[in-house]
Amino acid sequence: MEFFCMMNIKRLILLFFFISSSTFAQTKVSGYVFDEYDAPISFANVIFKGSTKGTITDENGKFYLESDETWDALTVSFIGYEVLNIPLEKRVNYNLRFILKEETAQLGEVVIISGKQSKKNNPAIDILRKIWANKRSNGLKQFKQYEYDKYEKVEFDINTIDSALIKSKLFRGMEFVFNEVDTSRVTGKTYLPMFINEAISKVYGDNNSNKKKEVLKGNKNSGFSDNQVIIDFVGDLYSDFNVYDNYLKFFDKSFVSPLSRTGINTYNYVLSDSTYIDNKWCYNIIYYPRRKNELTFKGDFWVADTTYAIKEINMQASKSANINWVKEIYIEQEFEVLNDSLFLVKRDYMMSDFAFNKKEASRGIYGKRTTLYDNYQFDIKKDEKFYDTEVYNYDQDIYDRDDAFWDANRLEALSKDEKGVYKMLDTLKTVKKFKQLYNLGSILASGYIEFNSLPLDYGPIFSTFGFNEVEGLRLRTGGRTYFGRNDLWRMEGFVAYGFRDDKFKYGISGKWLLDKKSRLIISGGNRRDVEQIGASLTTSTDVLGRSLASSSVVGTSANDKLTSINLTSFAVEAEPWRNLIFRLGGNYRTLESASPTFSLDYNTPTGVESEIKQYETTFFLSYFPKRKMTGFGVERKTANDDFARLFAQVSRGDKSLFNSDFDYTKVQFSYVQPWQVGGFGRLVTTVEAGKTFGEVPLGLLSVIPGNQSYFSIYNTFSQLDFYEFVSDTYTSFHFEHNFNGRFFSRVPLLRKLNLREIISIRGVWGEISQENIALNTTNNPNNIPLIAPNDKPYYEYSLGVGNIFKVFRIDFNFRGNYKDPVLNLDARKFGVTGSFGFYF
Repeated sequence: MEFFCMMNIKRLILLFFFISSSTFAQTKVSGYVFDEYDAPISFANVIFKGSTKGTITDENGKFYLESDETWDALTVSFIGYEVLNIPLEKRVNYNLRFILKEETAQLGEVVIISGKQSKKNNPAIDILRKIWANKRSNGLKQFKQYEYDKYEKVEFDINTIDSALIKSKLFRGMEFVFNEVDTSRVTGKTYLPMFINEAISKVYGDNNSNKKKEVLKGNKNSGFSDNQVIIDFVGDLYSDFNVYDNYLKFFDKSFVSPLSRTGINTYNYVLSDSTYIDNKWCYNIIYYPRRKNELTFKGDFWVADTTYAIKEINMQASKSANINWVKEIYIEQEFEVLNDSLFLVKRDYMMSDFAFNKKEASRGIYGKRTTLYDNYQFDIKKDEKFYDTEVYNYDQDIYDRDDAFWDANRLEALSKDEKGVYKMLDTLKTVKKFKQLYNLGSILASGYIEFNSLPLDYGPIFSTFGFNEVEGLRLRTGGRTYFGRNDLWRMEGFVAYGFRDDKFKYGISGKWLLDKKSRLIISGGNRRDVEQIGASLTTSTDVLGRSLASSSVVGTSANDKLTSINLTSFAVEAEPWRNLIFRLGGNYRTLESASPTFSLDYNTPTGVESEIKQYETTFFLSYFPKRKMTGFGVERKTANDDFARLFAQVSRGDKSLFNSDFDYTKVQFSYVQPWQVGGFGRLVTTVEAGKTFGEVPLGLLSVIPGNQSYFSIYNTFSQLDFYEFVSDTYTSFHFEHNFNGRFFSRVPLLRKLNLREIISIRGVWGEISQENIALNTTNNPNNIPLIAPNDKPYYEYSLGVGNIFKVFRIDFNFRGNYKDPVLNLDARKFGVTGSFGFYF
């Protein structure tokens, strides 16, 4: 006992982990590479002697390398230095120190190997140009049709397991989970698997019609009921990519590919080695970024000398890259040689280390995805209807495959620790403390508190408190039915109370999925509430919807132009083709001012009315190309955000129904499109247009959406007050571009701050008829003069700085025109708004 008290407990436990896990990987080596002057050598090549299994050192000369095989020697090399061969007497070797000596003849030796170029030029770049010239003849594009088997494994692990974590109160009573600790073959750090999901699919594609279909054959996970959210999260972050493309998208950002045609300006390339791989003579090229803070990789690749196809490639994002919450990104791709001219992806491995900071010792979570491809077949034509996949394709049997199915279909056997995850988590889910932690995480993620004894959830908890000029302090309580994530029907409701107006508000709605394949849904409900209806050009028919403008706590001026609304609606919608939705609905609403300082009065043949009663029939269609959804119930979640949104709606008001007040027709259209602009960031564009035929009061006109809050709200005008412009015909646009630090990263004083530049410009043109002006002009002193930007489009622009402390964004907004006083108020010529959020 005294002996163990004298030991360093932390090192003892880590040593135990290393020894216990060494049976999984036969050889492990870590260390540093320096030159003769004790300076670290970055991007040196470290491989097991006699193999192509290797890695490169990081900016500090550090490396880690492991293999399932046993190796007895290590080779360390770098251009301009002597090659160093080191015997490995043990299977596990940590913190080794190597010194490379300069050797001027080494450069000549490399040039002789290339045989393509004189010593004055870089032979690696000459090979790179040949890769560009041949890239279109490599891969699946050579064939009219293709199909293959696909096996995908997604895993999440807690990393940097040490004695402090093991002894922490968080894991008290759950210490048995640490029996599954292993070490990462990429970083050498200890990790504890906490989630694993496997999927087997058959993929079909037709290059002539540019169609693709993936048929899921089996899915197995470690037991979390909402695992699909996690899987889709990883799938969106680790989207499929082609290394031959100029830019590779990860974490909603475009990284410059090491094979990009712009790579010469972005990377340094060094021809390091050459050897036979699968009977193909291949060159090894090391690459690393020319500048810090840019979205680039470091690593190496092997390329065949005849087809100039990539055989293997490793990519590791630089730690200085301008990306949040991610400390490491590591990618491997291996290509299979099917014949002399055909190289196809065989294995794809991606790993990210999610952490709050990029310090070496910081603890985080590994997110890993391994994808294997096999059984390629070509030019087997399918009927065109084969690719017209159904909207609903949920099959419970796919999620209940037995062990025999997985043993027969896995393209890669599970490691010992991966097999242990299933058993360990089955046990973990029975622990009371883990259930409590899991429930807390579920509440924070969904905003709802679950009642296990009842199929009900309380929430959303984030809407409990609110404030506006009419209601004062607003308290809200609500809930929903919840049997499971794929419920076919759902009811929701709320009750709210305003302490200033001393009134209760309520809302109730329900929806039911009648047909799974076409997603035929009926919905309806009723809401009596107070709302800022001038916050959007498109009038919402969402019974429980409520805009942020209705509850702004602090604003640039009084938020008193609120409306009391009583809305009843009913709708039928269907999605006969994936992401194309048709909706037919009817709604009846009554509107009247909720504030004594705001008027909705309008003229009638018999006098002045202050209440609007209107029935309206609406038909809209929306289309979301490339949208991915999670779930199969009446409510689903969006799994990605890089898709376009097209919306068209026709609304018809009929005074002959339900004693309504007006006849009119309103036509509206909007188009939202995100654009990934190579290495220059992301652009989002929105265009909207609409026209109202007929005479209608202010409550039914199109109000240009102002923004009196200090929050940056997309698709509103930051320098406009509510109801400053009103129209019956309008066209608007909003363009916002985030450069993701493209320029700030090149300013020495700003480089380390990882700030991001954002520019926006938005504008609107509109007009309002004299008939509508006359209809809404009464003797009420609180009437709003109806003014539209019809002389020239109103516009404003913003210059923003994002990623301040990783979570804040500030926008400096400038009014472009109409700067003279409008509506007897001082026009806001300049303002500052902000927002916060967690973004990569």
